[in-house]
Amino acid sequence: MEQKTDISTLSLALMGLIVQQPQSGYDIRKTFATTPMGHFSNSPGAIYPALKRLEKDGWIRGKVDDAQALRPRKVYEMTPRGRGVLKRYLRRPVTRDDVIWRMDDLMLRFALMDGIVGRAATLGFLDSLARELEAYVAHLRSFLADVGASMPAVGRLAMEQGIESYAVNAAWARRAIKELETGA
Repeated sequence: MEQKTDISTLSLALMGLIVQQPQSGYDIRKTFATTPMGHFSNSPGAIYPALKRLEKDGWIRGKVDDAQALRPRKVYEMTPRGRGVLKRYLRRPVTRDDVIWRMDDLMLRFALMDGIVGRAATLGFLDSLARELEAYVAHLRSFLADVGASMPAVGRLAMEQGIESYAVNAAWARRAIKELETGA
């Protein structure tokens, strides 16, 4: 049986919270509603089906916390299989498609990495991220040099903004490497 390895950003966030400590769906909703993770939906219509899928895949396990309570809580914990899937996912190489389409996912992966895959893997991830961003910036600058003069001013300016934002992300990744290496 082929093992599923694609993880949605919502599933990654859920697994990242659960691996830190067992949590109920309500606990997760509260975290999404009251922290910088607020861009994730705290809607039960998004969270509970995602938890159910993760449980069906065998990546998390839910246990009823207090069966005697009026409203028993189902608390989810990571399974060894789920921990393995999460580790493999966090160690995935950074691709150009990732830097173009999935920066939120990359930053979530980075935020979870150190405690799960260790500092060396985290530094490797940052180096890979910086290299992919720098290569993409070079590609975009070359494209702009070739066609920028024929573009409308607003199109050229919009492209310059995009290039600068990728360059800032690359510089941040290089700075983060130095800070993590020196412990500053």
